[in-house]
Amino acid sequence: MFHIATAADWRRTLGTGTYTTSTVGRTLEEEGFIHASRRDQVQGVFDRYYRGLGEHLVLLRIDPTRLTDAEVRVEPVGEDTYPHVYGPINRSAVVDVSPLNRRGGVETLLSLWLTGMAVRMGIALAVMVLVAVLVLVAL
Repeated sequence: MFHIATAADWRRTLGTGTYTTSTVGRTLEEEGFIHASRRDQVQGVFDRYYRGLGEHLVLLRIDPTRLTDAEVRVEPVGEDTYPHVYGPINRSAVVDVSPLNRRGGVETLLSLWLTGMAVRMGIALAVMVLVAVLVLVAL
């Protein structure tokens, strides 16, 4: 089961040991449960509720068998069903945390490295062009 979280909410969990955000701007206490999804539902959830949020997002992969103080219920929502977590998610139940890109895709180490390399190459190219222009002006 999966849940999209802001990186800030996940960082708080690292300190407290429990995750209690239901969805963007709503707590477990306010909503009564934490929204989750199957893997095939993640993109749709991202597109409906998280696209354009402007915050760094992560995808939590939760092992329901590791939940210590929560119950999972699969409930109908529209024409589909979604898992809802009734209770806090203990940190040890989260078995993987992956950063999401601006399109809702999972960032891999390779994609993060390639993005970083592209930025550094762009900066290096801009500096070389600036140096070349300054040399030509000095001549």
